[in-house]
Amino acid sequence: MIAAVVVDVPSGSVNKTFDYRIPVELEGWAEPGMRVIVPFGPRKLQGFILEIKEDSTVKGMKNIIEILDPLPVLTSELIELGRWLAENTLSFYITAYQAMLPAAMKATYEKAFQVLVPEKLTDPIASLFSANNEINVSDITNENPHLLKTLQNLAKEGVLDVVYKVKNKANKKRVKFVSLASKDLAKDTIQQNQKKAEKQKALLRELVNRPSGEYPLQEILTETGASHTTAQTLVKKGILHIEEKEVYRDPFQGRKMKPSKPLPLTENQENAIKPILHSIENNNHQTVLLHGVTGSGKTEIYLQSIQSVLDKGKEAIVLVPEISLTPQMVNRFKGRFGSAVAVLHSGLSIGEKYDEWRKILRKEVSVVVGARSAIFAPFQNLGIVIIDEEHETSYKQEDHPRYHARDVAIWRGKFHSCPIVLGSATPALETYARAQKGRYQLAELAKRVHSNPMPEVTIIDMREELKNGNRSMFSKELMDKLKTGLEKGEQSVLFLNRRGYASFILCRDCGYVAHCPHCDISLTFHKRYGELKCHYCGYKEGTPSVCPSCSSEHIRFFGTGTQKVEEELAKVLPEARVIRMDVDTTSKKGSHEKLLTAFENGEADILLGTQMIAKGLDFPKVTLVGVLAADTMLHLPDFRASEKTFQLLTQVSGRAGRHELEGKVIVQGYDTQHYSIQLASKHDYHTFYNHEMQARKLHQYPPFYYLGLLTFSHPDLMQVVDASDKAATYLSKRLSHDSLLLGPVTSPIARVKDRYRYQVMIKYKNEPELRVWFEEIIAHFQKDKDIKDLQITGDLNAQTLM
Repeated sequence: MIAAVVVDVPSGSVNKTFDYRIPVELEGWAEPGMRVIVPFGPRKLQGFILEIKEDSTVKGMKNIIEILDPLPVLTSELIELGRWLAENTLSFYITAYQAMLPAAMKATYEKAFQVLVPEKLTDPIASLFSANNEINVSDITNENPHLLKTLQNLAKEGVLDVVYKVKNKANKKRVKFVSLASKDLAKDTIQQNQKKAEKQKALLRELVNRPSGEYPLQEILTETGASHTTAQTLVKKGILHIEEKEVYRDPFQGRKMKPSKPLPLTENQENAIKPILHSIENNNHQTVLLHGVTGSGKTEIYLQSIQSVLDKGKEAIVLVPEISLTPQMVNRFKGRFGSAVAVLHSGLSIGEKYDEWRKILRKEVSVVVGARSAIFAPFQNLGIVIIDEEHETSYKQEDHPRYHARDVAIWRGKFHSCPIVLGSATPALETYARAQKGRYQLAELAKRVHSNPMPEVTIIDMREELKNGNRSMFSKELMDKLKTGLEKGEQSVLFLNRRGYASFILCRDCGYVAHCPHCDISLTFHKRYGELKCHYCGYKEGTPSVCPSCSSEHIRFFGTGTQKVEEELAKVLPEARVIRMDVDTTSKKGSHEKLLTAFENGEADILLGTQMIAKGLDFPKVTLVGVLAADTMLHLPDFRASEKTFQLLTQVSGRAGRHELEGKVIVQGYDTQHYSIQLASKHDYHTFYNHEMQARKLHQYPPFYYLGLLTFSHPDLMQVVDASDKAATYLSKRLSHDSLLLGPVTSPIARVKDRYRYQVMIKYKNEPELRVWFEEIIAHFQKDKDIKDLQITGDLNAQTLM
């Protein structure tokens, strides 16, 4: 039998399957979807079997070396989905398949020197191989780099061989469990009067006093202060039994979730859930847009829809956009469905992700809650996919494969004949336009549960505050309301879409602004570390005390970051307890959850943060939301800037007054007359949608046109200009009259990590050949031997131009 294998080489020339013979001893075992190790040139590589067939035209076929999986890791559906994904995102097949698996399943490769002719070795090389016939190249590089050249020469002479090894990172966690082999013997030993055996007695006493069963050995040893040697002695005496077992890593550390029961639905919710339940009942695919104001009870609709899917013996995927959302979301889903829920997001360790993924593959769970990549959960009987906050840009992956989770969900929905639910208080314009056209079914929730009023929003123009002599970052009204909230024991949320201490530093004498030497972007000041940082490449430098350009001492920080707001709050409200949530305070594992739980438990009065606190959070005591610098995003070179501003303000406003207490929102800015800010303050999505759609139509942007984007980058500016110019010329001869070709132009951020960036943009309605033309352009430059290190990325449906 022959296996068609796609190998782990992301390159255009090998973006196809290669035929390998399945050795007789592996014939009954090999199946499509399994990972294998195969010889490829001088190397050994990991690959995926995509097909098994009986014959092949390939001469001199090689054998598969090893099968890595007892069961296929890719289902037949995921194999098909991978092909579709690669073609529609201009990616390699191997890249598409690897995106579907946890990082632990991705192989790492090691090179090693192996001795072929030992008698030709002399010291110091001979002594390197005295203990072993083989040495890893990485060990040489780290410990004896001066010997590397000699080893390479010996390999050329045939004295040594270079072998390639595939390392599989997928490790299962194994734990030793201890139990009593004989309770009677244990009791006898405890009663014996041996002074030396105190630790043995303590260990046995602990087990005798516990209910019969197995316990993790380490737990018992820690409890009693006994050692492994003590335990082994008792095993030899036949009193204890120790067995090693595979266990799952627990990302929740055995945390108890509060069980919840289905809540009675309001009339609005009943009407909104009808199309979803109808689709589940009749096994038909339908995309439903659940457009509900913040606090309208969308989560309860998700939970009850999933229950009806589980009742039919099917499975559910729930996507949430932010890792900070997952703790609250996970608590709700685990509270309702218990151990049937697996969780997949970037906050888990590699091992935890691998274990959660294996639970799904082994059919031990039926609900997955996770971020973007959870859309590839290997369920085989999918009954529903729910995408919460569907407007979020984080659902689009910005490196290969450049998929949008919504498109993958709809593909899987068609495959399984099941509904896809897109939930949002502020749907993306494209989504709402499709619902208006009837391509998606629209379900609206116009009121909050219990008919709670939407919070009252006040807009404050900070230019007026300046005129009145208020130079603080807080308006007088916001300050008054924060103080009132403190006196009443209520909580407040302060939102600022910028981390760090200040946006940039500027010399007031000569106008110098500190820029990153590797990217065309100003550096952000972080006071805690006393340094300037680039948020694109990670470059850091110390903070100058005088201007590097003119030596003036008038160098100051401009703009406001979360650190600076925190410092200012400590000055004006010293009695307030503040929790700050931004990328800097949440970089450690589990920190999101820790901070949010502390706030929920009333350990702080004010939650200050970036957009990670804007969505989905539900705290009963929050009565005030303050938005500082609401207009910062309006001035980015992005056609979605107004839409993102409206969405963010609506979402963050929705955190106030969600329960018994009434909510108040104060929005501060300098460009407060902009329609996105004005309409967000009125919670008026429909007027915003109509206004923004007119602007998009006028300027020929989505949803009236698709955006195709080719981005070129190279360390040499002239190479980028030349390549992008050739690509634009090639496309201009092929595009239809309805399409618009823009560029080549410099990218909005012209240089990142010392690479110059240019882009060519196509606005199109229908260009069936565009994918082929993009592929031809990319292939042409990959083959061009004169241009080394040119990187080209193509995106047929670009979400951002940055």
